[in-house]
Amino acid sequence: MFKVLVSDPISDFGIQLLMDAPDVKVDKNSGLTEDELINIIGDYDALLVRSQTKVTPRIMEAGKKLKVIGRAGVGVDNINLEAATQRGIIVINAPDGNTITTCEHAFAMMMALSRHIPQAYAKTINGVWDRKSFLGVELRNKTLGVLGMGRIGSEVAKRAKAFGMEIIGFDPFMTDERAEKLGVKLGSVDEIIRQADFITVHTPLTPETKHMIARPQFEVMKRGMRIINCARGGIIDEIALVEAIDEGIVAGAAFDVFEVEPPAPDHPFLTHPKVIVTPHLGASTVEAQENVAIDVSEQVLHILRDQPFKNAVNMPPVPATVMNKIQPYFNLGLKLGQFAAQMSKGALLEIVVNYSGDLAEVDTQPLTRYIVKGVLQQHLGSDVNIVNSMHLAKVRDINIIVQKSHVAKGFTNLLTVTLRTNEEERLVAGTLLNGYGERIVQIDKYPVDVAPEGHLLLIKHNDKPGMIGYVGSLLGTNDINIATMQVGRKIVGGSAIMVLAVDRVVPQDVMAKLKGIADINKAKEILFV
Repeated sequence: MFKVLVSDPISDFGIQLLMDAPDVKVDKNSGLTEDELINIIGDYDALLVRSQTKVTPRIMEAGKKLKVIGRAGVGVDNINLEAATQRGIIVINAPDGNTITTCEHAFAMMMALSRHIPQAYAKTINGVWDRKSFLGVELRNKTLGVLGMGRIGSEVAKRAKAFGMEIIGFDPFMTDERAEKLGVKLGSVDEIIRQADFITVHTPLTPETKHMIARPQFEVMKRGMRIINCARGGIIDEIALVEAIDEGIVAGAAFDVFEVEPPAPDHPFLTHPKVIVTPHLGASTVEAQENVAIDVSEQVLHILRDQPFKNAVNMPPVPATVMNKIQPYFNLGLKLGQFAAQMSKGALLEIVVNYSGDLAEVDTQPLTRYIVKGVLQQHLGSDVNIVNSMHLAKVRDINIIVQKSHVAKGFTNLLTVTLRTNEEERLVAGTLLNGYGERIVQIDKYPVDVAPEGHLLLIKHNDKPGMIGYVGSLLGTNDINIATMQVGRKIVGGSAIMVLAVDRVVPQDVMAKLKGIADINKAKEILFV
């Protein structure tokens, strides 16, 4: 008989599957302190939590029988994943359970925004019958820009089409074929910014998406557009948005999320007559709360019964002999993936990983997961981890090919990552020097020797005298210090690349000047997180 402890309030309906299982005994005991939980956890095979219970290393150490910890929700910040992995405890979550409810909330916010419903309600119940102040707009025939066409964004697009809206979608992983199936026109962020009557964001918060809509974007928007954020606070620059509303560029905004939650009492959103706010209610429906519990209950039961399962968020067990050989390469693989993703453009179609040298003789599946995580992390942020990375690639129709060769071009081991998009193919290869020092040794066709860390500038240029001086002078003038520099070329006077390690993020205006230097063909900033 398996014993499952539910230590946070979860409805019986959500865990009914476990309660009905003949080989499972469920105990519900919420509000326990860490010490109280430690005293009883040794009797249980599984622990089911929401967000209140903090599952610490001490709790896991006391849980000698624990096989699985289930989080009835998406985030697992309250569970120490490293400790769980070390003890071989599987941690699972429910990433799909709140898709529909978040989608519906975003659409409700869009409807409320278009018809001034909260403002009209407030006036009416206060005894003011005011029909003239709340002239709204229809959704029909309006252009909706959807930034992020994952699960939630795709559901929003489906509903918007039913309202007669034209949809322009942006997603770094969306192909033309998938967009066509959804009836969505693919566009760039800039195209959406310039053309949309409504914009709704459904992306993770990453360095790439932080303030992706800020003052420069508001300056080129269609006047009178409206914007909705039920994704993550920080994707939209809140202060710049208020300024854009006051200037008449944006007609109104609806936000369920804030950069800092809860927002400060003097936050301008809270008193602005053209901004609608809710307290992060995207996943707050009875159905969503039950769905995430049902999803997790099903997976917990599968794990206890040694059946196939999904939605694990920590590292699966790996034999110690294999782990000793591949673990030193985990961080390198992650960084190669990050580098390749940042230097590529277009919708990702295929990831090709080649292991050369001694690594060709061992099971490299865990290492491949790190590489794929690095690639996807650029756009999915913390939503991707070493267990779900392969699944996330699959659901986005990204093909993953693993190749092995005993020939490592003079290196003991060589990892090569090639990304194929609908626009180009890019390659980056790396190794460990003396088994420890991480190095990128090839970018596309160019040999280099670059440490993958900090802030890098990748510049493709024509190999002419003075190019290094031009770049150095521009960066120096703008108080950007160059730590190291590498130049790669195949022939004198042909195309070449330079990779510069700089001490800080390069401002956008400096990047624009850099790209304007004669004989510089491309310039891209690469950041490692």
